[in-house]
Amino acid sequence: MLWPEPLSVRHQAWATPLRRPRMSNDEDVRPGLSLTNRYLTRDGVPVIPVSGELHYSRVPRERWAERLRQMKAGGVTVVASYIFWLHHTPQRGAGRFDGNLDVAAFVDLAVEIGLDVVLRIGPWCHGESRNGGFPDWVQQAPVRHRTDDPAYLELVTEWFAEIAAAVGDRFGKVLGIQLENELYDQPQHLVTLKRLAREAGMAAPLWTATAWGGADLPPDEVLPLYGGYGDGFWVDADAPWDPTFRDHYFFSHVWDDAGIGADVRRAQAIEAASGGPRTPSDDFPAATCELGGGMATAYHRRPRPAALDVAAIAHCKIGNGSAWQGYYMYAGGTNPGPDLHESHATGYPNDIARLGYDFHAPIGEAGTLAPSHAQLRRQHAFLSAFGHRLAEMPSSLPDVRPADVEDTTTLRWALRSDGESGFLFLSWHQPHFPLDTYRDARFKISLDTGEIEFPSKPIDIPPGTLARWPLNLTAGDTTITYATASALTLLPGDVPTLVLIAEDGIDVEIAVSGTVQTLTPTFTPVRFGGLDVLVLPASAAGSVWVTEETTRRLLLSDDELQWDAGGTLTVKASKTAEVRLYDPTVGAFTVVTVPQSTAPMLQSVTVEQLRPAAPTVPVSYGKHDGRPSAPSPETLDELAAVYRLHLPDFAADPSRDPLLHITWAGDIGELRIDGHPVTDRYWDGAVWTVNLTDAGYVAGAQVTLHLLPLAAGSPVSVPVEARTRLTASETQLLTLDSVEVVARTTSTAVTPG
Repeated sequence: MLWPEPLSVRHQAWATPLRRPRMSNDEDVRPGLSLTNRYLTRDGVPVIPVSGELHYSRVPRERWAERLRQMKAGGVTVVASYIFWLHHTPQRGAGRFDGNLDVAAFVDLAVEIGLDVVLRIGPWCHGESRNGGFPDWVQQAPVRHRTDDPAYLELVTEWFAEIAAAVGDRFGKVLGIQLENELYDQPQHLVTLKRLAREAGMAAPLWTATAWGGADLPPDEVLPLYGGYGDGFWVDADAPWDPTFRDHYFFSHVWDDAGIGADVRRAQAIEAASGGPRTPSDDFPAATCELGGGMATAYHRRPRPAALDVAAIAHCKIGNGSAWQGYYMYAGGTNPGPDLHESHATGYPNDIARLGYDFHAPIGEAGTLAPSHAQLRRQHAFLSAFGHRLAEMPSSLPDVRPADVEDTTTLRWALRSDGESGFLFLSWHQPHFPLDTYRDARFKISLDTGEIEFPSKPIDIPPGTLARWPLNLTAGDTTITYATASALTLLPGDVPTLVLIAEDGIDVEIAVSGTVQTLTPTFTPVRFGGLDVLVLPASAAGSVWVTEETTRRLLLSDDELQWDAGGTLTVKASKTAEVRLYDPTVGAFTVVTVPQSTAPMLQSVTVEQLRPAAPTVPVSYGKHDGRPSAPSPETLDELAAVYRLHLPDFAADPSRDPLLHITWAGDIGELRIDGHPVTDRYWDGAVWTVNLTDAGYVAGAQVTLHLLPLAAGSPVSVPVEARTRLTASETQLLTLDSVEVVARTTSTAVTPG
């Protein structure tokens, strides 16, 4: 039989020798931790950290522990947070670090839960906050902001002293400190900020700075961090899917993204550095801090990334050679007050929602898990189990690669290998322009030890495939020559268990000792010498959880799981909880008993219309720099429909963790409790979820929903499904399809082992 030529790649060794920079080795040394130009090590073992952004000042303090556990359950190992000057010190000399602003308590809690911490101290942060995080009195000061102007540095010195005093000796627990954000052409200013921070009493093994936009960074002083978003609100409403977004759905060794922050640079007349590096420095590993965990919605442009969109970018970055996976945002939140948001009124190119900062993140504003949480946690389980090997493996690109971002026919794949073993990364997904099934794929991998050609016959690769296939992977006393199922984790035991997940639509073929077998995905392992291989079906992928506490364990559940160091499992469920734990000693899943003292509930809410919307709303509320502006709060009050929500009694019971689900269509929604706005949302077609406890709802409070119609001819950009619904309306779109309250149960169980 005549088959097409296999797709080929040759392992490329590291281009430079292993080196250790001054950072963390000669400066701010911490025992057991060392940075190299390839990876970070802990106690001499390479690790690939996973960081997720959570802004403590945008999350109720009583929810910090839960959010951090949700992050850890998702495989995050480092929590990162901006310290917004604007939130802490709205008036000079009156800084606050109590309550929701107690950064020291946040650091303590994160460390107690088992997470490392990176503090992004600014002074300018952005983060879709007003003035980029500068208090108004700083923004209005007669100084040259974000420069070495002595008058500006005097203000910064005050701020850094406040942070240092608040955090105190806890900097001994902080892994990294980010200086500034998106500063492109002033390397000396970053050096000055580092000096001021150190003089104030701050220290950390890692000092970082954002490197995108061709940033000119001071050599040896900061670890350059990159980003990658698959879509963004910072382009114009009528702009097509920009190449800077499309790039991230390909494997590449170019890490720079010229698009992030370009609109703010333009608005503030800040020039990006010309001819800056687009690939990582030879002195530092390839690392990220802002892979899009989701995307915020601006008024004029409202992208809504799917879970697979988020996962594909992260997956490609691992294949590209990532030594650090960092997400922005990983957990959404709510602004701690009105008018703290980026807006046209404060000179910014985007009107962001005044309160809601859900970001379509893996953990949403309401503390609920998005489907992206499951997609990413499988990648993170892989990094936890195999990161010490993967970190030693440079990335190699195939001999035939896509011509450009328009190429939808050339397969997208890459190799990470140390010359003897490795992983093949395959990504066949992108939004907006769907890919067709790739036909008749076979691969030829040239390693230092020989060639691997597989599978035994050509396979078709369906769109939506994200694969990481092991090559010459040794576990126990067995070497897997190749497998056409994704590596998930390696469970310990007298006979270790390699866990793979089948790809939807691709037969699982595994080669061991020259013998090739086709396996049917199941929940029972197959023994190969001294190794069990468990191939889970693709349909189970969304239910997979891997815990690293006490010992590595595999669980299956459609409910939300959290755990602590003692092995206690917490289950959050909106139905009868079901959890299964894999027992390697018997090679089977066992049911975990989860006691539930109360039953989950879902109840429709009685909605009383207090006032209809205006019969006609404007197509436009004005423009700023060519972009549609959001209506003012006064306009919202004047034109919006108002509904009173009659909530059931259990909606006021915090122990039931009640969630309000609002299915609607329109322009802007705002929820108020006793007349006070508690959160808001620009409509993008998604269900709007509000945590009633976090919003401050108590029995007897009046809850009103204010919905503004969207004019049929509005120039704002919404996802295609939402646009279809809008264009079907004659004059304006406003519907309230349903309002429901869901009561969840929170139960604990002790898992055996």
